[in-house]
Amino acid sequence: MAPLLQMLWLLALLRAVVLVPVPAKPWADDEQAWDLSSSELLAPARFALDMYNYGRAAGTRAVLGAVRGRVRRAGRGSLFSLEATMEEPFCNDPLLCLLPVTNKTMLCSFQILDELGKHMLLRRDCGPVNIKATEHGNETFSSFLPLLNEEPLPQDFSVKMTTVFKDFMITYNRTYESREETQWRLTVFTRNMVKAQKIEALDRGTAQYGITKFSDLTEEEFYTIYLNPLLQKKPGSKMSLAKSINDPAPPEWDWRKKGAVTKVKDQGMCGSCWAFSVTGNVEGQWFLNQGTLLSLSEQELLDCDKMDKACLGGMPSNAYTAIKSLGGLETEDDYSYKGYVQACNFSAQKAKVYINDSVELSKNESKMAAWLAQKGPISVAINAFGMQFYRHGIAHPLRPLCSPWLIDHAVLLVGYGNRSNTPYWAIKNSWGSNWGEEGYYYLYRGSGACGVNTMASSAVVN
Repeated sequence: MAPLLQMLWLLALLRAVVLVPVPAKPWADDEQAWDLSSSELLAPARFALDMYNYGRAAGTRAVLGAVRGRVRRAGRGSLFSLEATMEEPFCNDPLLCLLPVTNKTMLCSFQILDELGKHMLLRRDCGPVNIKATEHGNETFSSFLPLLNEEPLPQDFSVKMTTVFKDFMITYNRTYESREETQWRLTVFTRNMVKAQKIEALDRGTAQYGITKFSDLTEEEFYTIYLNPLLQKKPGSKMSLAKSINDPAPPEWDWRKKGAVTKVKDQGMCGSCWAFSVTGNVEGQWFLNQGTLLSLSEQELLDCDKMDKACLGGMPSNAYTAIKSLGGLETEDDYSYKGYVQACNFSAQKAKVYINDSVELSKNESKMAAWLAQKGPISVAINAFGMQFYRHGIAHPLRPLCSPWLIDHAVLLVGYGNRSNTPYWAIKNSWGSNWGEEGYYYLYRGSGACGVNTMASSAVVN
């Protein structure tokens, strides 16, 4: 740590306070006594500052002002709840600042779990303060504004965001029915920009988040329209376990360079990601086994797979069963995508591709990589946390924010590799080429990030 920053830490910790629980009383703010104990606060406070500054360039990092906290112990762990002021360099650019504030002091609350000396950030909320927190250890924070999402935005920031929003409307060809709806969408857009910068600050990879074509949607709208809640709620068809590949995985692999991947498609305003994930896998399997790359019909699955729910979601395992039962898949040219359910119009005479079976793959990511390199692109499901605002880079969200048990989006693994020593999965998405890295998403590889290893599968073509 730099000498200046070390000195700031020491000064801050001299005036820091830690709340020690009173054993005879429940844990509540109004029933606790504050006591000076900077040594116990040192490690979680340092971790909190590191998390706050993560990904920031030199010259833009905040330093700790004052901090206080409380601790609750259970078994081998300690749960710290901290309140801290962060002194930030002045910044007035809404697309670069973490939060759109005109002053330099932020009040943050953190929840940090300490298990045997290893820290994990469970929650972080920050908002602007009007005055600096007191420098006296026996006093408490006295006056601060509520968090941003509960308070009107500063006027100069609102003006800047209006300009940015107008550019967004032009870029993505947005029109709204009334002035009131336009104003509402501006409000949603502004809050989303703040949220995107929070997500970026907490990301442990290299991903950058910001304006995307989904930036004027609320979280609920985005989830309802584009994601697939059935993945975490409904068991699909049972599949046999694939035979493991004994050969070690090559250092990197990319099926796009081998001709096994069709262009990025767009599911539109329909939760049909499951169909795109499966057709992408079958396209790769057919190419590897028959030598021809064909763009296959997702609409056939929406219309004819009666085990799934079309735009309301579905399971890849069910889709494999449907393809096998129907007798194959037509091409996209013969059965074009509409993005809504129609009567089934499948013709066995027009089917160009068939599958013999489907298999579930190992949850071990090294074995997944070895299987991919030898056998082709893999259908997987992930937790889509942060993807609404993803622009580029390797995403590596904190596990509590991107739980592997809350998967809600089906995609296609087409390759893997390393960028600047950061391992990644290359993932083909189905939101068009004007999202992410020309339609692709890059996710950290090796830690089961966002549940990427929980539902890996493939069709079998003999």
